[in-house]
Amino acid sequence: MISIPVLVVLLYLVILLVFGWLGHRCSENSEDDYYLAGRGQGWLISAMTIMATFFSSFALLGAPGMVYREGVVFALVSLNVPVAGVCIYLLGDRIRKAGRRGNYITQADMLCDHYGSEVVLRLLIALVGFLFAIPYVMMQLKAGGELAAVLFDRSEHAFEVGAIVLSVITALYIMIGGMRSVAWTDALQCLLLISGMAFGGVALLVSLGGPVEFLHRIGELPKSSLTVPGNTNFWQLPMLFTVCLLMPIGGIIQPAQWMRFYSARDSLTLRRSALIFTIVLTASFLFAIMPIGLGGQILYPLQIDDSGVLPNAQIASYDQILVVMLDDLLPKLMGGPIGSVFSSLIVVAIMAAAMSTADSNLHALSALFTRDIYGRFVHRSSNERERVLAGQVVIVVATAVSLAFVLIGSRPGSSLSGFMQMIVGLALFAVAFSVQLLPMTIDVLFIQRGTKQAAIAGLACGLIVAFCFTSLFPPLFSDPSSPLLRWVNEAKAIAPLHASAWGLAANVLLFVAISWLSRRASNLNVF
Repeated sequence: MISIPVLVVLLYLVILLVFGWLGHRCSENSEDDYYLAGRGQGWLISAMTIMATFFSSFALLGAPGMVYREGVVFALVSLNVPVAGVCIYLLGDRIRKAGRRGNYITQADMLCDHYGSEVVLRLLIALVGFLFAIPYVMMQLKAGGELAAVLFDRSEHAFEVGAIVLSVITALYIMIGGMRSVAWTDALQCLLLISGMAFGGVALLVSLGGPVEFLHRIGELPKSSLTVPGNTNFWQLPMLFTVCLLMPIGGIIQPAQWMRFYSARDSLTLRRSALIFTIVLTASFLFAIMPIGLGGQILYPLQIDDSGVLPNAQIASYDQILVVMLDDLLPKLMGGPIGSVFSSLIVVAIMAAAMSTADSNLHALSALFTRDIYGRFVHRSSNERERVLAGQVVIVVATAVSLAFVLIGSRPGSSLSGFMQMIVGLALFAVAFSVQLLPMTIDVLFIQRGTKQAAIAGLACGLIVAFCFTSLFPPLFSDPSSPLLRWVNEAKAIAPLHASAWGLAANVLLFVAISWLSRRASNLNVF
């Protein structure tokens, strides 16, 4: 039966390359076209590409995996989708209008133009983009490896082959067609991932005897799976609240989404996109992702004891719960060959979720490098064609770097293995940095009282503080009694907030204080 899933996946990958070629045929040889599709995307494509970029492998692998590990508590994270929808509605059109007025392509184009900082602030904003995009691309490539590991029954090197194939195909169709190819493939991938979520939820309910029996079986789960803070004690209320509030904001003001706002045709396009986004993705989260994770606990009980929580012996990692579950259920429900075909379609849906976010972030990285670094500091006299070519080189390099991290982190005993243990962990790491753009974004779009000095100091401080509270910070210290590490751990014990909240608190305080002092000093100088 291996030939069926292989054929389905290969057909899907060929279709993506065709979309890349079509995007190239319709493209013009300009940065505005390559990065923003001529700023003329309609509401349907805009809605789908925004949804596909937001709902990555996090949706079909990471979130069910976290629900499988933690229980009902992670279902509350579904509240992040309406928050993201509100952000699209409130911020999207203002960003679009500013982008059209100033002919902006990246975040830094708009923010640096407002604050009048073309060097320090631009480099800091570009750094935010890289800190967000690289972990998100790693997350998607990891998903490709996880899929291949299950698809080929965990054969030797299946993980590595899956990650490599996904990275090569994704990089190819972005390089060929730019934003048009990314948006068109995102539309296809959005349909696939939503269909995959819906089908997975229905298959689970049918296999467990319907909704009533499903709810009855949930009531029999361990108490820790049905209460806060979950099985590992991680999701305490302060952590849950800050993730529900700040993770969607970071996911909406990140570079790739910002460019989607620039590329929208008009205000109605983004208002419709916000409405579709909120309704469709909230329903997908509540009625597909959450039941799948809880159903995984029913079918493959966790190993919970005093030493901690481990997945069932049949599950190699938490993130594989959906694929393993459907690989077992569908042949039994629908018969061997038909069940294998539908199981393969779910695999394609998950691959679509991964590729739709990987392509968006690689495309955004390309724009960040060419507009904010290469064209400003490396080769000022370059023309548009040269900058697009440089951006294509960046896509290759960024893909290779992300792939290297994924392959190294997948090895047992690697220093990166803890950091890359779960897809959700990579997502939470990335948004800790992108959310640090929020004070400047609010100020530029609504208040316009901040200063250049405040923007630079607030962003720099926010990034440093946020990093200190991420999971990547403690491994940097060989001595666990280090004063800085001890202070960070004590702060976490007092207030278990997400790293984004710690960074944002420092960022806002410094931004407000320095803006007030700068304006006061300016007023005193007048007299």
